[in-house]
Amino acid sequence: MKRTYQISFLLFSIVILGASLFFFIKGQDQTESLPSKKVSTHVVANKYKNFETEVSFSAIGDVLLHSRVYNDAKQTDGSYDFNPMLEGVKSELNVNDITMANQESMMGGVDIGLSTYPSFNSPYEIGEDLKGAGIDIVNMANNHTLDRGMTAVENATHYYKKLGITYVGAYQSENDANTLRVLSVKGIKIGFLSYTYGTNGIPIPDEHPYVVNMIDELKIINDMKEMKSQSDVIIVNLHWGNEYQRYPTNQQKELANSLAKNGADVIVGHHSHVLQPIEWLDNGNGGQSLVVYSLGNFLSGQVGDYKDIGGIFNVKINKKIEQAETITTIKEPSFIPTIVTSSNRSNYRVQLLENINKQQNEEILAHMYQWINQ
Repeated sequence: MKRTYQISFLLFSIVILGASLFFFIKGQDQTESLPSKKVSTHVVANKYKNFETEVSFSAIGDVLLHSRVYNDAKQTDGSYDFNPMLEGVKSELNVNDITMANQESMMGGVDIGLSTYPSFNSPYEIGEDLKGAGIDIVNMANNHTLDRGMTAVENATHYYKKLGITYVGAYQSENDANTLRVLSVKGIKIGFLSYTYGTNGIPIPDEHPYVVNMIDELKIINDMKEMKSQSDVIIVNLHWGNEYQRYPTNQQKELANSLAKNGADVIVGHHSHVLQPIEWLDNGNGGQSLVVYSLGNFLSGQVGDYKDIGGIFNVKINKKIEQAETITTIKEPSFIPTIVTSSNRSNYRVQLLENINKQQNEEILAHMYQWINQ
């Protein structure tokens, strides 16, 4: 009798174990994560329940700290405080889910010596105060990336990590450069890429070939292909074009159209130090991508000829799963003009242009919207 009881118990245990394994496997199948598909204004088949989510994204232009700007921020104890300069626009920056800045002067810190044009280096406090103003990610690929060498880049990237700010375009190591920048917000995965036309003639160090991304159309396309598997949307930063020109060059337009057709959903441009318009582009798949050719200066010591005018570029990213299809759409672009005011090279403030000069605000809006209102 004892042996029969043991055999029966063994058979019962095998049945229970098999049933448990069946339901465990079945449960895994039902709870697998949503796939990361590239679907910007594309339709992608899927097998999941109806779902809709939306993210607001914004970007600002050049944070380029001339000595007159960082000296204005200097405190009696030797620290720097940029908060008063940003106070007038914080409410507009903090309302969006993800906000990006173009940090054009490297944030190498005071230990290596602050410096201004033509070789910039900025204090760490600008990173802290941008974070406080709502900045989540900074673009670091520009013509000033190597102004103060690899030390400034390493200092900046280490400090951004300390602050919890994502950076893209310049890197502290090969592994860092090979790590995709993807921010996941409200069920939408947004991938960021960044490139510059050059580094003011400063060669990329042979021992650090990864330090900054250069504009190379084939490389960008290949990078976007890799990013597709990890992202719903791809945002590409480009430091390009000609300084102080209010319209993009033919080369800018050609590259933008090529990238739109190869996976870029939003292209954000910098370098001209003045604003260049926003435009919808055919993405070759029945939808549209969006480019803002230049966001101008956001905070700098430059004045006159539109160099003190920048703004906040906004766009919404909508992801909808409906009837076994996923559709991601870029929509509702908008722009809020800003201006840097000062008095005798002090009291620098970024302010909403509408509050300073309503007529000029309307002029800037007409300039930025002229190609999307056609």
